[in-house]
Amino acid sequence: MTQQGAALQTYNNELVKCIEDLCFKRDELNKLIQQEEAEKARLQHDIRVLTEKLSRVNESLAHRLNARAEFDRTIAETEAAYMKILESSQTLLSVLKKETGNLAKATEPRSSKDH
Repeated sequence: MTQQGAALQTYNNELVKCIEDLCFKRDELNKLIQQEEAEKARLQHDIRVLTEKLSRVNESLAHRLNARAEFDRTIAETEAAYMKILESSQTLLSVLKKETGNLAKATEPRSSKDH
């Protein structure tokens, strides 16, 4: 029976050792899990911060794009109006030159052949 008792004691010691090894491995795994959970929390926080920043940048960008579109519209309208002014000025100049020529002819002394 002593042999069986010794064998039982050996099995018992091995079982205790296996259980202790499993507990140690579980504790090591638990540390890794906690580290990864902490990293996950940091990453989620960073994502939240970056998402908020992205939202602000998108809002600012939309505002600036609208402002630029307004500048483009104003510039286009102003250039079109300026072109109309140039065309009118050119027409006025042509009319003025024609009238000046007509007035010059009208104010020339008439020759005696014209009578």
